[in-house]
Amino acid sequence: MRTVNVQFKDNGKQYVFFDNNLDINEGDFVIVETERGLQFGKAVSISSDDHKEHYNVIKVANKNDMKQNQQNVRESAKALEKAKELVEELELDMKLIDCYFAFDRKQLIFQFIADNRIDFRELAKQLAAIYKTRIELRQVGVRDKAKEISGLGTCGRKLCCSSFLSDLDSVGISQVKNQNLALNPAKINGLCGRLLCCLKYEDEIYTEYRKDLPEVGDRITYNGEEGTVLSLDIPGRKYVMLNDKNEKIEVYVPFKTNEKRRKERNK
Repeated sequence: MRTVNVQFKDNGKQYVFFDNNLDINEGDFVIVETERGLQFGKAVSISSDDHKEHYNVIKVANKNDMKQNQQNVRESAKALEKAKELVEELELDMKLIDCYFAFDRKQLIFQFIADNRIDFRELAKQLAAIYKTRIELRQVGVRDKAKEISGLGTCGRKLCCSSFLSDLDSVGISQVKNQNLALNPAKINGLCGRLLCCLKYEDEIYTEYRKDLPEVGDRITYNGEEGTVLSLDIPGRKYVMLNDKNEKIEVYVPFKTNEKRRKERNK
């Protein structure tokens, strides 16, 4: 069987399912089996079997399925507003940010953010009494909230997480250091208060462009002159050296060919 990458939300994470030998094309809406019951999603790409274990696509959505999904979306929006009212009544220190029904309505999932652990048992009990289905309250991070709300980043563009990033990978200080950035929260944190997502997906190109460049503070020799590296321009493959005559020299470092690298390793 082939595999199908399915999204449940626009720009959301893609999940892999077996096509179950169904005639599925890119852009089709499908009903899939998940650990939380049946879900409605969109097939964004088709590929060959990767020999891993996956759930199956149950069917290609028809007109009735489309209507059912639209009804689920409308009613989940109302459920979110009702749940927010209950949160205020119960004085819970949490903020609900999203809500959705499983396609088969066997589960109603709420996502929320909170600074601490929340005892939401009474909230879940009241919601279950209203909607007559299993209730799941899932605590998520502030990056998930930023993805839902969206906005403009410091670069002036729409937030990466809400425009094209499907996976919110963890970002670490190692990526900041690899890109030679100052540890200034105002410069390296996004609107969510966490490290910028672009630090992660740009890290690979910075790693490639860093090859053969010295580090700031290194003592080096260039054209017979000794000096200390003052600054790096990693994307530009350049650095500035202060020689022993107190003169600044800008040096461009071209990429080495694979043949040249091989010769250097064999020396």
